[in-house]
Amino acid sequence: MSSPAGGARRPRVAVLFGGRSGEHGISCVTASGVLAALDRERYDVVAVGITRSGAWLLVDDDPAVWRLRGRDLPEVTDASAVQPGHVLPATDSAAPGLVRVPADGAPVPVGDVDVVLPLLHGPYGEDGTVQGLLELAGTRYVGSGVLASAACMDKHTMKVLLAHAGFAVADWVLLQPSDWRGEDGPAATARRVKELGSAPVFVKPSRAGSSLGITRVDDPADTEALLAALDTAAEHDPRVLVEVGVSGREVECGVLGGADGATPTASVCGEIVVHGDGFYDFEAKYLDGSAVDLVAPADLPDDVAAHVRERSVAAFAALGCEGLARVDWFVEPGGDPDAPGGARLVLNELNTMPGFTATSMYPVLWDSTGVDYPELVDRLLRLALSRPTGLR
Repeated sequence: MSSPAGGARRPRVAVLFGGRSGEHGISCVTASGVLAALDRERYDVVAVGITRSGAWLLVDDDPAVWRLRGRDLPEVTDASAVQPGHVLPATDSAAPGLVRVPADGAPVPVGDVDVVLPLLHGPYGEDGTVQGLLELAGTRYVGSGVLASAACMDKHTMKVLLAHAGFAVADWVLLQPSDWRGEDGPAATARRVKELGSAPVFVKPSRAGSSLGITRVDDPADTEALLAALDTAAEHDPRVLVEVGVSGREVECGVLGGADGATPTASVCGEIVVHGDGFYDFEAKYLDGSAVDLVAPADLPDDVAAHVRERSVAAFAALGCEGLARVDWFVEPGGDPDAPGGARLVLNELNTMPGFTATSMYPVLWDSTGVDYPELVDRLLRLALSRPTGLR
């Protein structure tokens, strides 16, 4: 890679965001933060926005265009395009890049792309679909590969794998609309949920993030409330989990992959402190900052914090994650007298592309560990650039 002047050219980064999932706006906000943090003297940047209908467009790389304004989430639309035509990954894996296809003309090469930063949350982006496309195109990208991305996106599959690997997870049942709709469905579903034997329960889409479609049902015997919660979750995904509530502190840990096969490292632990009787839903995460406090480092005994960090790295490895993940736990003080500090750890989920604004938990955790936001973005890009595509 050389520039016309003969020096080494800067790696070219395609920042990919938006997408077809319900987390489209959050992805745009994440992109705003990352575009602001990218060192433009070290990297050439091209911004690619994906509309809600799935069209890939060259868009403005100005972070201000994509920031959150009050409660208004940004959106990629056809009007966002700065050049006409849709953009596609080039199919020649020997020269990975992008091709722009105008509606009334021949394809136009956009240029080489050394690495893609897929800042996509939810289905059609975080779930292995885009990762598979980039693998086929021979283009390096930040984050986990196809299998780990897909497994972590589907909460049911993730729980099965984690439980098999020896991690404690909350009990759950998996349902689909055909289970609770129809003449005998409500009663049969209520019986299955009752067998979980605990209240409250959380009803959530299996393949969605940002707490979209989640409802807490305090009395699972209230069939009407349960069915309404199932219908709400099914608006986002026909695969729906009903999961027992776990008492305990909500603690999160960031994991950063190691280069050249080195062991991944864990950040300090952080804690989500929710005010009042609510839970950490979409509103609390993104639109109402007064509803929660994100505390980092968390006020945990040293041995408990060390155990959370160790188990976070182990979970990252068990699911074959790469690059980055945020690992979310419930920590129950006194729940396991044989564990460090007597605390029982219940693994809630791994998020392979967590929210990535400067105030999101994953960057906050690493900032508290001594890695600031721009350096964190740089580390992830350098890690991806050092990793080949294909089987590894």
